[in-house]
Amino acid sequence: MSLLLGDVSVGDELPELVHDVTATTVVLGALASRDWRPMHHDYKFATERNGTQDIFVNTPNQAAWFERFLTDWTGPTGRLGQMRFRMVSSVFPYDRMVFQGKVTGVSTAADGCGWVDLDLLLTVDDRTCTTGHARIAVPVDESDNPWSRRGDAWHPFPEES
Repeated sequence: MSLLLGDVSVGDELPELVHDVTATTVVLGALASRDWRPMHHDYKFATERNGTQDIFVNTPNQAAWFERFLTDWTGPTGRLGQMRFRMVSSVFPYDRMVFQGKVTGVSTAADGCGWVDLDLLLTVDDRTCTTGHARIAVPVDESDNPWSRRGDAWHPFPEES
C-alpha cells in the first residue's frame, strides 16, 4: 500500500526504523558503495591510525538507510527528490540506529506533483549521529505515480516546480 498526499499533515511523525549495527552492516555498506578506505573494514586501522573506537558506517551507507526509512513509510510509489544530511557522530558495530522523521511541509507543485518535506534524525542511545532534511514525492491520488514523471516532467527542486 502506498501513502497518498492527503494522508500526510505537517507535524506527523514517521514510524521509527530501528536497526542493530554489526560489523557486517558496516563492511557490506562500504563494499556496496565501493568505499575501500580501511576505516570501514579494518578494525586495527580504524582504532590505531584514525583513533576511532571501531570501524564505522560510511556516508553512502547512511544515505541508503535514510532512503529505506523514507520508502518504508511511503511505500513503492514514494520517490526521493532530494536529501541532505550532516553526520555529527559516527555509527559503530553494536550500536542501535534509530531513524526518526517529522513532516515539515506538504504541498502540490504547479505540475501536480505531491511533495512532503521532512526533518530527519539518526540517533544511537541519547547521541545524535546525523541530522538532515528530505523532500519526497508521493501520489496525490490513486491514479498518480511520481515514478511516471520523467525528463522535463520531473522537478525535485522547489525552484523548478
